[in-house]
Amino acid sequence: MRADARKNYSHILTIAREAVAEHGSDVSMRDIARRAEVGLATLLRHFPTREALFEALVCTDLDALTQRADELERSNSPDALLSWFREWIAFARGYRGVVTMMAGAHTNPDSALYASCAAVHSASARLLHRAQAEGTARVDMNGDDLFALMTAIGWAVDQPSFTPRADHLVHLVMGAILINRIGINT
Repeated sequence: MRADARKNYSHILTIAREAVAEHGSDVSMRDIARRAEVGLATLLRHFPTREALFEALVCTDLDALTQRADELERSNSPDALLSWFREWIAFARGYRGVVTMMAGAHTNPDSALYASCAAVHSASARLLHRAQAEGTARVDMNGDDLFALMTAIGWAVDQPSFTPRADHLVHLVMGAILINRIGINT
């Protein structure tokens, strides 16, 4: 990528991140191009679809999140699954509307978000399996169930009326998943 193209790419991502923070994932590509002071064709050359733009926006954070899951998986922490769930919710809070996009993309290999979704799904399933093997998580659920619950809570905390209740919702869901626990620290 030429230096000016790299500069445009970075600038567009910065502006897109600000626009998403302000308006959520429904912000229009035209509005992002206008705010970035580039033509729509320039924006589309870098990001041919909305999903491609969001994949570029969330890629770094999702990579860090899945690396964190790897660390939790290797740790001896009995709270690894709970920590993972909380970190997922913190991610979801940072990108309004992206959880809905990820829920639709996780089974679509043609989606630009598919690889990131698959990594999150896989990390979640591994942490659940570990907790099940340790006897701390119910065994009648699988990685798909956990990803669905994570997505549901991620969607809920994206709604202004539920945002203040995010920690409580995580506590309720994890209380239903984790077993043989006196209580879950919130």
